This record gives sequence, C-alpha cells and structure tokens, in this order.
Amino acid sequence: MFEAVEELLVEHADLEKRLADPSVHADQGQARKLAKRYAELTPITRTYRSWKQAGEDIEAARELAAEDSDFLAEVKDSEARREELTEELRLLLVPRDPNDDKDVILEVKAGEGGEESALFAGDLLRMYLRFAERVGWKTEIIDSNESDLGGYKDVSVAVKTKGNTEPGAGVWARLKYEGGVHRVQRVPATESQGRIHTSAAGVLVTPEAEEVEVEIHANDLRIDVYRSSGPGGQSVNTTDSAVRITHLPTGIVASCQNEKSQLQNKEQAMRILRSRLLAAAQEEAEREASDARRSQVRTVDRSERIRTYNFPENRISDHRTGFKSYNLDQVLDGDLNAVIQSCVDADAAAKLAAAQEN
Repeated sequence: MFEAVEELLVEHADLEKRLADPSVHADQGQARKLAKRYAELTPITRTYRSWKQAGEDIEAARELAAEDSDFLAEVKDSEARREELTEELRLLLVPRDPNDDKDVILEVKAGEGGEESALFAGDLLRMYLRFAERVGWKTEIIDSNESDLGGYKDVSVAVKTKGNTEPGAGVWARLKYEGGVHRVQRVPATESQGRIHTSAAGVLVTPEAEEVEVEIHANDLRIDVYRSSGPGGQSVNTTDSAVRITHLPTGIVASCQNEKSQLQNKEQAMRILRSRLLAAAQEEAEREASDARRSQVRTVDRSERIRTYNFPENRISDHRTGFKSYNLDQVLDGDLNAVIQSCVDADAAAKLAAAQEN
C-alpha cells in the first residue's frame, strides 16, 4: 500500500509544478483536468505525511518512556493516532467512482398508491430541493407532470454544483445512493377514517452526460410532438410543443413538456436521454465487471425498497445499511446528510473489503 502512496506523492509534486506553469493554463480543458487530479491526490498526500509524522512521534515517545514511565501514555496516544491514519489512508486509496464529480439528473415518479403516491413524490422532490439548497447546489426542474391534488406523477430535476468540490463531495458522489423505491407509511390526505396506508415512489439518479460522452445518431431517434397536459389530463397548450424522443436501438424514452417552445423541450429531453444512455452503458459495464469491483450498496436492485418513511413514528429507515433515526420531519426538510453518509460508509467498507481480498 505504501509503495503506491509514494508513487502518488511523486505524481502530486509533478502536478503542483505543472499547475504553477502559466503556459499550462492556455488550455483550460487540460488545466481543469490537471487541477481535478491534483485535488484528488491532495488528501492522500496530507494524510500520508501525518501518518509518517505519527510514526516519528511514536519513536520519540518510546525513547522518552524508556527513561520516564510518565511518557507511556503518550506512546499509546501516538499509536492510536497512527492506527486511525492508517485506516483513513486505506479508505483514501480505494478506487473512486469516476462519476463522483458529475452533476446529476434526478427523477421522481409516483408508484403504488395513486394520488397519495403522487403527493409523496412531491414530498421527496421538496426534500431533495431543500437538501441541495443546504449544501449550496443549484437545481433546475427540467420536466414535471403534476397530479390533481398538487403532487407529481413524475418530475425531473437537474442538480449541479456551483464550482469545484472536494473529492467525494460532488452531486453524484452524494446522491447516487438515492436511486430505488422509497416507501411511505402515513394517513393520506384522501383518507377519511384515519387509517395508515402504505404507498411508494421511485427515484432514479443518473450522472448528467456531456454531448461528447454519448454518441447519438439522428437516424436512431424517433421524435414525437404533442400537446402538453396538466392535472386531470387537461391540455395546457394549444400547440404541439411537448416532445417525446425514443432512442430506437435501446428503446429508452425521454420527454419534456415544461418549456413553451418545441425547440426548448427537445433540448431538455435530449439532456435526459443522454444521461439515461450513459447510465445504461455504465450499468452494462458493471454487469460485465467482477463482483469484487461492485459496491454492495449500488448493486441493490432498483425494484427493491431501499428506504421507509414512517410518519406516525417520525422514523426513517434505510434497509440497505440498517440506518434508523426518529427525525423524519427534519429529513424531509432537507437534513439528509446522516442518511446519505450511512450509504457512503457502507459503500466504502465494501470496496475496502474487496480490495483487501485481492
């Protein structure tokens, strides 16, 4: 492990020199690429230096303890600190998800439960919008289909960072664990006898693809236009401005009706389609990869219920990690960090175990 770290330190020093050269910044694309790699290696470099310093502190404390037993406590403290740094270094060396720094398109779809499911889908959307606001991300609703009571049959939102982020703090790095079926247990607004009902909504999170990442041929697309609709199915537009795009080779469909013009809706639908195609290609690559390279968290089938929101008990439970807390009201107001961190930690532990097996 430490031989690999020494190589990374050399690379880090080389990147530092290159980034200090003004000529490198003439090519902004290359400069961003180098800066991104430098940012990835900086925590490893910093932790390794602290690890080496802890080793020196242990040796110094042992020498002093040989003459004065009062220094034995300092030896134990330094050894404990070095163990912590060793574990931290192992985690930093676990291969990162190459998409972690990407922005995402997050989709919420009503599922079982009819109108109550659509209302819950609206609650989930607000939860993610509030979470994004808390961490300083930008959001943009790309497409939405509202229900009669103010919920959402389906809604797509782009979530973006406002600049460079620390490794592991990007939008995909945090929100990729949200994909799956979310179950709610509560008394619906439509329930007159106060009975608790169970319904569900689905969440799909895909890294937003750049045009250069996904090659789409015009001949592979079928583009249909139609009039956009609102709650109850009523037409909300007198022109055929809504757009549905079908990628014929894969059958993947993306649609948009939020914008006023057909051209704008087509551009938004293409954003969604590119992200779905990228996600499909990556999932196919994962299926072909060995099990040791897959995260236990990420391989949970999307059809499985990943989380339950129990309103009577104010409880939220993540079924993949065993996380449970009784602050559902705060979570729905965007306080998602603890829930997401349980998934991050479980994912890191699984990757670390797989790396050690190899």
